Amino acid sequence: MKTVLIALATIATLTTTATAGQICTSAAEMQSSLIDWYGERPVTGPSQVNTRLWVSDATGSWTMVRTLADGNACVEAQGGNWTAGMDAQQMMATIQARTEG
Repeated sequence: MKTVLIALATIATLTTTATAGQICTSAAEMQSSLIDWYGERPVTGPSQVNTRLWVSDATGSWTMVRTLADGNACVEAQGGNWTAGMDAQQMMATIQARTEG
């Protein structure tokens, strides 16, 4: 988890439209980082607010990413303890409820 935070902080240096406390970069860079650095893959399609859940069955890490209209993407939430076979839609709904409320 500490590695995830360090790497996402590195992404923050590439930020073009970040707001306080958010890590944002181009959607392509975000996708590459999640795949290459964390071995995460998307497990849900974009929701109504353009969020997508990425997970790694190998490491248990997960990241919820919101894609913006300007072509950037921002980390909305992140964590660990993902296990293969979890219900991705239910997990995403739970995460969204926590971040929005």
